[in-house]
Amino acid sequence: MEFTLDEMREHLAALEARIAEACKIAGRSRDSVKLVWVSKFHPAEAVENAIALGATDFGENRVQEAELKFSEPRTAKDGSRVRCHVIGPVQSNKLKKAAIVADCIHSIASVEAVEKLEKVCAAQNKILDILFQINAGEEETKSGLDVHEAEAFLADLESRGAAYPHLRFRGLMTIGKNTGVAEDSRECFAFLRNLQQKFLAKGGVFANFDQLSMGMTGDLEVAIEEGSTMIRVGTALFGERDYSKPVNDPV
Repeated sequence: MEFTLDEMREHLAALEARIAEACKIAGRSRDSVKLVWVSKFHPAEAVENAIALGATDFGENRVQEAELKFSEPRTAKDGSRVRCHVIGPVQSNKLKKAAIVADCIHSIASVEAVEKLEKVCAAQNKILDILFQINAGEEETKSGLDVHEAEAFLADLESRGAAYPHLRFRGLMTIGKNTGVAEDSRECFAFLRNLQQKFLAKGGVFANFDQLSMGMTGDLEVAIEEGSTMIRVGTALFGERDYSKPVNDPV
């Protein structure tokens, strides 16, 4: 069951305490970690409650839901524009819609997707932030670039120079290991940080490559210790999703 506004406020306070403590242990500023509220399968009313509590960034797995909730501009409590992050894998035929509705896509894992996004964004005269998803845990059920191919993939993009003027390569994303033990994901997160730092240092097309989207409710402390700049949290903030009644999905 979804939380009421007051319940959301209480759970946000508890989550913020965890984030603050993790940042303190890691010797980092709380401001160095962005909280992305994962609003998938939660209605627009829940998004409005989150905005009332200060949320500025929302994550959606499915493009259809992102369109439903974020096609119209929303204003955050601080006066900034609410940002929509598409965090799930995007099918090729939905990349255009994703590029239009999203401020940032976390799940890019092919040159074909990069090229298609560039064409769409050029036509829209839009600059889009993208992150490249890596299957750092090497789990068959997870999407993303193979860990053994990720560096070559990024090097290939570097060799293309300024071929993608409407895309900002912002960093990397991964999902921690599904073992229920946060510490099991540390090696994955460290791998991502090292790769991100290597390419950020190259400059050029990677001049803005300073983001690491990693860490969720169960492993956010380890992710923050390993350099995460964006953590993705849903159920702990919104309550349990009702998968039997999905949000309107036109496709």
